[in-house]
Amino acid sequence: MTDPANDNDLRGATAFQQLHWLASGRIDSARLTAACRAAIERVNPRLNAFLALDDSAPAQAAASDVRRREGRNIGRLDGLPVAIKDNLDVAGLPTTAGLPGRRERIARADASAVTRLRAAGAVILGKTNLDEGAFGTISANPHFGPVHNPLRNGYTAGGSSGGSAAAVAAGLCSFALGSDTLGSVRIPASHCGIYGLKPTHGEISTRGLVRAARRLDCVGILARSIEDLAIVMQVLDAFDPADPRSRRCRVPLATPDWEPGRLRSGVQSDLGAFGVTPEVRAVFDAAVARIACALGSRVEVDFSDYDFARTRRAALLVMESELAVELAADIADPKHPLSPRLRSMLDYAKAKSAVDYASADRVLDEAVLKARRVFTDIDVLVLPTVAHGAYSLVDRERANDADLTSFASLVGCPAISLPMGTLPDGMPVGLQLVGAPGADLRLLELAAICAATLDAAPRYPVGP
Repeated sequence: MTDPANDNDLRGATAFQQLHWLASGRIDSARLTAACRAAIERVNPRLNAFLALDDSAPAQAAASDVRRREGRNIGRLDGLPVAIKDNLDVAGLPTTAGLPGRRERIARADASAVTRLRAAGAVILGKTNLDEGAFGTISANPHFGPVHNPLRNGYTAGGSSGGSAAAVAAGLCSFALGSDTLGSVRIPASHCGIYGLKPTHGEISTRGLVRAARRLDCVGILARSIEDLAIVMQVLDAFDPADPRSRRCRVPLATPDWEPGRLRSGVQSDLGAFGVTPEVRAVFDAAVARIACALGSRVEVDFSDYDFARTRRAALLVMESELAVELAADIADPKHPLSPRLRSMLDYAKAKSAVDYASADRVLDEAVLKARRVFTDIDVLVLPTVAHGAYSLVDRERANDADLTSFASLVGCPAISLPMGTLPDGMPVGLQLVGAPGADLRLLELAAICAATLDAAPRYPVGP
């Protein structure tokens, strides 16, 4: 364990380590929060990860320290400073969703996930940058500026939760919340060299989230270790009767009865057919070889009957259609026009018919049935998170950015991205584990074993 006397090591520690130091009295929340805020002041002008800070954060930290000194009830996350993607409501702060006309829309209440964080004692630091309307994969926001990858300036941090991922990797917070509709937590986790969890659909309430697609949206977690994902997941996991998509049958918060010797891992032998670059394939093959014992028996998964491009287009039409409804007031606001890119996408959806939407929705149902067939033969699907590494912000958004992450989103499965190594250009790339719906804790357990074996995470906080 590193020495928390050094603020750099303090910020780069996992949330799990920070909680240990808080509990043992080696640090207090005031110091941890101040270290994060000072780092934000220094680093954020380059990263552009935060859009707004909560001025009450020091008071929240002081209140946490008082609770510890007085021996009062301590929340599971008491004293940890947290960043929130700016499409989730935080009372007293604007929820812009990356849109220009929402700068003055102050949230009156917290999103459900933020409420649970506060109840667990977390300190809300502020709101993080994202793609316009949370619709994109590179966090190159035309109104607030792009998020830069903390490992390489001028490179994408991934999207749409790029600000949250960059903040975690750079040690500007203990962990962060994002949203994941087709890969928006896992893509930036891969590009920034951190850990990202998209839970089973409906496992974490999305009340207070600016919706992109109701059947796909998930609140996700970005952190510097699998253990961090697990403790935050246990805080956020709850049935919410006010969320129509919330699952009543939730993940049991107990050790899963997983038998490693019987694990069946699904793999793809021809990743090149799915657009995965040779460089990523080389890192992936080496990683899978190292964790072979943890993966149990290997099963080749046949995706010849699954059209990734067709399914992606169907999902995009569903998202564009729902965003056209969600952002109706923004579309009609002449003072704060949307970017030509987003407007053209929403106009495309508005020109389609109800029959087109129903057809797209049925394509997504086909994906659900495909997943049921896949998970009859395997327990976990093992893939690269993204087909390529982070690329220059000068480049255009790549059409296949979300191809490997979208499958889990379309079928409601939990999925985790963890660092698996670096590409020849020195940038990180992620390994993705996908489980059957409801297998969140089993997946976290397997991911912890794989992460310990690979030991591929960079030293945090990362920098150029």
